[in-house]
Amino acid sequence: MKRQLIYRWFFALAPLLFINGCGALQSAVNPVRQSAAPAAGRASPQQLPPVPSPSTGSPFLDQFVAAAVDRINHQVRYDATYFKLSYPGGDVPAEVGVCTDEVIRSYRKVGVDLQRDVHEDMKQNFGLYPRQWGLTKPDTNIDHRRVPNLMVFFGRQGVTLPITEDAKDYRPGDIVTWDLSGGQTHIGIVVNVPSTADSSRYLIMHNIGAGPQIEDVLFGWKITGHYRYLGRQK
Repeated sequence: MKRQLIYRWFFALAPLLFINGCGALQSAVNPVRQSAAPAAGRASPQQLPPVPSPSTGSPFLDQFVAAAVDRINHQVRYDATYFKLSYPGGDVPAEVGVCTDEVIRSYRKVGVDLQRDVHEDMKQNFGLYPRQWGLTKPDTNIDHRRVPNLMVFFGRQGVTLPITEDAKDYRPGDIVTWDLSGGQTHIGIVVNVPSTADSSRYLIMHNIGAGPQIEDVLFGWKITGHYRYLGRQK
């Protein structure tokens, strides 16, 4: 009940949040969740289900998935405040963040700076990115922290994968975005922990309001994007 009240509170304030595009709420579909972390958003790897962790076949993706799983060891308070960031390599304070920050931090652990990569692409192709925030030029403080921008970026610089209802199509290391309704979007990382309800479906590392969690929410909301990104090609 307490968690539901928190999500409703976020839903009421969502249109006012600076990030505008990284939602925090309880989905109306009320997805079944197999959580590897308690409500406080913190867990140790030993608390994950005792199942095999198969290799992706890519050393980079294996490291990326490991970095994503490690995020549940960090206590993060959901906070969509606009922060002034250094560039490149800038980050909001470690104890705060939104859904996009978990993706950013996971990539940064394996040497990929989404702040820089997104900014470099937006500088050259600003007109291809969403204009819903009224900006007239790129902003290194916020652009990479917005789900709609990441969807455009991953679609341009990564691999766009099919959106299907077959869990086997979503592999560890993939990026998935969702429509939470009410103008709110969400993003998470597929990790190499199978669902106990369906071993063909992998769990998702995400932050939807209670800190980094690993949960069985792949089909909990309408999927709007499915990508794979291995870093900027040099």
